[in-house]
Amino acid sequence: MPRKDYQERLEALREDVLYMSEIVLERLQKGLDALEHKDEDLAWEVIEGDHEINELYLELEQDCIDLIALQQPVAGDLRFIAASFKIITDLERIGDLATNLGDHTLDARQDMFPEVDIQAIGSLTIEMVEDAMEAYAEQNSDRCYEIAERDDEIDHLCERASETVARDLIERENVESQEEIDELMQDVYRLLLTIRDLERVGDHAVNIAARTLYMVDSDDDLLY
Repeated sequence: MPRKDYQERLEALREDVLYMSEIVLERLQKGLDALEHKDEDLAWEVIEGDHEINELYLELEQDCIDLIALQQPVAGDLRFIAASFKIITDLERIGDLATNLGDHTLDARQDMFPEVDIQAIGSLTIEMVEDAMEAYAEQNSDRCYEIAERDDEIDHLCERASETVARDLIERENVESQEEIDELMQDVYRLLLTIRDLERVGDHAVNIAARTLYMVDSDDDLLY
């Protein structure tokens, strides 16, 4: 493959990874919207759209493999391809978490814990992923550290949200019938899963930042 074509394929890979991130973030936002408004149609759109993300992931995975196998890249090009490969894996998993939000919407009955602001946590995680992808696009290593530091805030908010649910359960006195108890526990389980899923989105944003840092500076400080 001529050098010009090779460089064009590298740039095309970058653009395709960014395109995948746009689709994933759109799905994640729709999952949050579906959950907020109890919109089952939107929830099904997120769930049924997961195959598009999976297919795109497989296509980009093959592109990465072909570039490595056929071109035997070294140094910066190899780090770029390897980082892109790992980043699309994180994006695919964020897509799965968006699908989980669709599932939680279908299972939701009522908001029994309105003091837990899922939307605020979700918005912060979306911003983290957006910023991580911008760091990848711009090859900005400084932003990678900023994103990693912001993950502590997400973890703290998720921990506080889980503690709020637990404290509410302990203090709740107006649940009498077994049916009410069962319904309450289903809502608790769903909410705790939602909190956990959003926390994982933040973790994937950090992973993207870590791979970008390694790609740009050959620095593995954020890898774990």
